Amino acid sequence: MPKAEKIIVFCSSILLILFFIGMIYAVRELNILLPTCITSVEPFKTGKVIKHTEDKYEIQYVARMWNFDPAVVEVPVGATIDFYVTSLDVIHGFHILGTNVNLMAVPGTVNYIQKKFLKAGEYSILCHEYCGMGHQMMSAKIMVK
Repeated sequence: MPKAEKIIVFCSSILLILFFIGMIYAVRELNILLPTCITSVEPFKTGKVIKHTEDKYEIQYVARMWNFDPAVVEVPVGATIDFYVTSLDVIHGFHILGTNVNLMAVPGTVNYIQKKFLKAGEYSILCHEYCGMGHQMMSAKIMVK
């Protein structure tokens, strides 16, 4: 193997190790959860909000052309929300503006992420994956009060 290739392979390996260490640091020290595909849950057909405690909610979002169900959700400031997202028809995006929540809604699968809302406000949810005519109108809201 030529010397230039060895240098490239070495640098690439170091970068991969640094990225892996950064991911472990983010999860363990900064308490940033990574999006997860849940394979043990059957995809649901309707969206719903489940209140476990005063500051712990579960929201099951269903994406379909061209809306999210539920369309509007109200939660208190400081609430931790477990988001479960699926799609009934085609691939949709699920992005909560102003946060790092960014999932794909894929038919037949359920994707998960957890987010704690510390600031009051109106958080818009947009589809960031082109899903056909009417895609630009696909949105929902989370009202944090």
